[in-house]
Amino acid sequence: MLVLDDVSRQFNNKTAVAGVSLSIPAGSFVGVIGRSGAGKSTLLRMVNRLVDPTSGSIRFGDVDVTRLDGKALRDWRARCAMIFQQFNLVGRLDVLTNVLMGRLSKVPTARSLLRLWSEEDRAIALAALEQFDIAQLAAQRADSLSGGQQQRVAIARALVQEPDAILADEPIASLDPRNTKVVMDALLRINRHYGITVVCNLHSLDLARGYCDRLIGMSAGRVVFDGAPQMLTEDVARDLYGLEAGEALGHAPAPEPRAGLIGAPAAALI
Repeated sequence: MLVLDDVSRQFNNKTAVAGVSLSIPAGSFVGVIGRSGAGKSTLLRMVNRLVDPTSGSIRFGDVDVTRLDGKALRDWRARCAMIFQQFNLVGRLDVLTNVLMGRLSKVPTARSLLRLWSEEDRAIALAALEQFDIAQLAAQRADSLSGGQQQRVAIARALVQEPDAILADEPIASLDPRNTKVVMDALLRINRHYGITVVCNLHSLDLARGYCDRLIGMSAGRVVFDGAPQMLTEDVARDLYGLEAGEALGHAPAPEPRAGLIGAPAAALI
């Protein structure tokens, strides 16, 4: 269970997130929605501790995330993987090495610096790539891939961390509709197969309705909606998005059928 208790963040005189309290059960697929500047990215970055809360607390099970530092904080970031809009891959390195970076917390520092990856680590990384149909790209430079392929590599890198939760910050913002569906299906598959909690910032309400079990709507740094997708009416959505409502309410591709995912094995990566 991920619990945020009255969490706020201020940047100088601006309040980015104001008094957010949430409880997110393990295995959830939660969409955080709202217009640009609503505080969605800051909220996720506080959970991962890329940004420190100004006040309030964040807990995951019996771990007080807001008090972590040093190795304990690095361990938390391994347990709580982050996926970014701009992929954050090392373009000059090959795809397999980029995915193996997700294993850094699992191997001694000297070995990781020299890229002395074990056969087990390589097998895990290749298995993750195979799940997203890009194992054939393992030897290619990351910067030679399309945007959709790069985002799948980033998701594979997150998966090999063996995380308890994945935070995805606008993971499809720069992708076309076909790659948007591929990436969102990949996140849904991870959630259903492995029971990994996914919290995903999304601008498109149609995508959020199609893929998420629960929606959290933010406006001016505050949570103004928290409920099942079917509870969010178009009138509420228009209040939430304001002038951006037309774009947010656009039609999105249908997700991969859930029935086939729920019965899939959820044990090991390979």
